[in-house]
Amino acid sequence: MKDIKTLLKNCTLIDGINDYKGLFDVLIQDGRICRIDRRIDNVEFDRCIDAESNAVLPGFIDMHCHLREPGFEYKETIESGSKAAAKGGYTTICCMPNTKPVMDNIDSIKKLKEKINKSSEIEVIPIGALTLNQQGVEICDLDALVDEGVMLFSDDGYPVMDNSIMFQGLKESLKKKILIIDHCEDINLVKGGVINEGNACSRLGLKGIPALAEELQVMRDVMMSQYTGARIHIAHISTENSLNIVRMAKQKGIKVSCEVTPHHISLSEEDIVAQDTNFKVNPPLRRTEDVNALRQGLKEGIIDVIATDHAPHSSSDKPKCFYEAANGISGIEISFSVCYTYLVKTGILTLGELVRKMSYNSSELLNLGKGKIMEGSIADLAIIVLGAEFVVNRNKFVSMGKNTPYHGKSLWGETLMTIFKGNIVYEKEGILNVYR
Repeated sequence: MKDIKTLLKNCTLIDGINDYKGLFDVLIQDGRICRIDRRIDNVEFDRCIDAESNAVLPGFIDMHCHLREPGFEYKETIESGSKAAAKGGYTTICCMPNTKPVMDNIDSIKKLKEKINKSSEIEVIPIGALTLNQQGVEICDLDALVDEGVMLFSDDGYPVMDNSIMFQGLKESLKKKILIIDHCEDINLVKGGVINEGNACSRLGLKGIPALAEELQVMRDVMMSQYTGARIHIAHISTENSLNIVRMAKQKGIKVSCEVTPHHISLSEEDIVAQDTNFKVNPPLRRTEDVNALRQGLKEGIIDVIATDHAPHSSSDKPKCFYEAANGISGIEISFSVCYTYLVKTGILTLGELVRKMSYNSSELLNLGKGKIMEGSIADLAIIVLGAEFVVNRNKFVSMGKNTPYHGKSLWGETLMTIFKGNIVYEKEGILNVYR
């Protein structure tokens, strides 16, 4: 990318770290913020952007998404997925290893990095598989993968059921200073379930998945983290009891962190529509009581980050039968909007608190040095219009995955522009005045 000196005018700066009041101008050079002031005049620039008092936030960081390439390019590609992320205000995303081939060896990681360098205009961080072929039987060659720069490991989508394997992985993670992200699910308790084991099962006549399937594995991971002293990150937490387990662990000083998805804080099993498998996701949409508890968990700081679990699928992957349809929601380009609508507009979180959950906290867990707006910071920014409502139209998604339960719903907080290292990587045409 060509380095361009950019002046942003009339910005409402919000990063959840600094207490900016009023409007500011921001000067960007060499991919970093070099100056923030009330007014910046009489400077040379290549491009001036009038933010028109809209919110300027640090670019969002997603710890958990699926880009499908290699192997499933009919669902999503690195190019389409990263463009969808940029449209959603994301400048850094971490992609899960459940591709074909699985990201469990150096050659696969190197080829993936080559594709990323060629196809993505934002930062894409590969997550390595914890076990060979994500089978949960044998730990990958972690030394080799770490030497290749992999610092995150997960078998997401395939729970590590073998306690000795997870125990070995955590001990190795402590030595190598890496982070394991675990998909907590006891597959022996799922037994063909497709939605939450609750009221919707009776209403829709579908087999349910008990909350206990998640909670038992969360408890196991917490106990292993306590015993080994290793960090563990719990993916897509979805139940009140899981939250309570993490709360107790944090009170004891155990090194556990967790994430929640936009759909688990905005939708419940009561929202599921018969034969609409866009609502089918794993973990499933839970009780209203769970949704309310997760929202409170965000407010209390028990839940560290919001991650999308962006899971694009083709229409053929989502037939009307819940037993045949794939799990997953495509949502990275509306994730902020969902969270702003259901968390900030409802008074549960402040905008600053939400931004921390979507950027700074993720950066801290991943040691990226991002997620804040300060002089010297990397110029990863999202310009968002907060005061206008829009209707979700899946046909306008940049993502190849149109599988969203939010189609036709009204949301607030739309991305107008995304800037990565000082370069515009998404722009809603004709909205902001850009002078060149």
